Amino acid sequence: MMQNVLRRLGLLAPPALSLLLLSACKVGPNYHRPDAPVASAYKEDQDWKPAVPAQIPADEQWWSIYNDPQLDALERQVVISNQTLKASEAAYRAATEQIAIDRAPLFPTISVNGVRTRSGGGSGFSQGVTTGTGTTVTTNSTSRANLYSAGAQASWQIDVWGRIRRTVESDVAKAQVSAADVAAARLSAQVTLAQDYFQLRAADEQHRLYADSIKAFETSLTIAQNQVKAGITTLADVYSAETELQSTKAADVSVELTRAKFEHAIAVLVGKDPEDVSLEQGEFTRSVPVVPAGLPSDLLQRRPDIAVAERTMASSNALIGVAEAAWYPSVTLSASYGFTSTALAGLFSTGNSLWSIGPSLSETVFNGGARLATNRQAWANYDESVASYRATVLAAFQAVEDDLSSLRVLEQQAALQSTAVEDARKSEALTLNQYKSGIVVYTVLLTAQTTRLAAEISLLGIQSQQLVSSADLISQLGGGWTAAQLEQRDRGVPSSH
Repeated sequence: MMQNVLRRLGLLAPPALSLLLLSACKVGPNYHRPDAPVASAYKEDQDWKPAVPAQIPADEQWWSIYNDPQLDALERQVVISNQTLKASEAAYRAATEQIAIDRAPLFPTISVNGVRTRSGGGSGFSQGVTTGTGTTVTTNSTSRANLYSAGAQASWQIDVWGRIRRTVESDVAKAQVSAADVAAARLSAQVTLAQDYFQLRAADEQHRLYADSIKAFETSLTIAQNQVKAGITTLADVYSAETELQSTKAADVSVELTRAKFEHAIAVLVGKDPEDVSLEQGEFTRSVPVVPAGLPSDLLQRRPDIAVAERTMASSNALIGVAEAAWYPSVTLSASYGFTSTALAGLFSTGNSLWSIGPSLSETVFNGGARLATNRQAWANYDESVASYRATVLAAFQAVEDDLSSLRVLEQQAALQSTAVEDARKSEALTLNQYKSGIVVYTVLLTAQTTRLAAEISLLGIQSQQLVSSADLISQLGGGWTAAQLEQRDRGVPSSH
């Protein structure tokens, strides 16, 4: 094959068809997606039916399953205003432009020029002047003279071994990596916002619980004060009631701090100054939708981070071809055509024309082993990307299993804790009536009241964690994203322009 290449390059004007045939060759391995460990089913998804199963509608965003207009309005601002997402989108645009940069050498480079030089010398002085067309004109002059030249040059590095095309192949995969990064950043921001929103609403609900308890403790304090006046009890009951009342008020104040921090975080996620975002108190949803996990094999096409790892492998694989192409000679076809004259008038006449055309071939004979090391490095980078890909897949399966396990256990906890709350409320009501009747001392009522409040706070914490885990499961399952979007023209990346 090499002899045929050299024989053709020896011609002054090799046929275009021959060059096209040469350009069809690409050294290096063609990419095939390596295998990854995939189970047939999720361990934690077997023999468990969630209380509120939910399927994300095909024409809706994933957060629509929570049926919260305020959440929907906030989520829609993420793509428009989130600064982290804007940075990822800009990186994607830069990656797509790199494709055009590296693809450009597949076409000839053409330049034009015009030159005017003035030269002179003593008697018998021989002088060589290089014109703009690359031709050297020798003059023997005793006087000064002008020299005019104009022309065009073209060069074309023929991609015989596919080095340029492998580079472009790598760039395309890198652009897809960047597009998947955008999807991952978008999903991360959306899920984080949902989780912060749920915890903000949990803070609202906790404030209501504390407000109800404060009223109950104020009632108990009034009863204790009245009983002291009647001589039925001592001031110890009054001090106990005041202590519990003030402690509950202090706890309520701390909830305000927690809520404020979540509100600030939400503001940043939607790309606004915290000063510009103020969310009114809202209802805390106790319905926890759980999306179906599907098959583990589906996860390979549904998670942006897995797509990032897989496309990184493809890019590394293409760079092996780039490294291997360095073992072969580079072939460049150059041509120039121009005019040279000592007078501007008549410069473009046929008699002043000069032209040249011909191929050149270059090969590095010795570079101290750098070429061999570069080739080994490319293979090592590819092996690293394969290992990273498989590790990413395993981590993804682990995350899904963790969320499924969390949701299953939290559902059981919520059911048990709900029963405990009902019992605590009944106990408090009965104890309060007994205390009013003088049957029990205040400490018994205080115990019943604090037990009820603690049970309600514990249940709220479980329900809040259920919602957070529900959103996280959606995130771990890809949030409705698929790797097929990487094949789209814009690769599913929203433009900021």
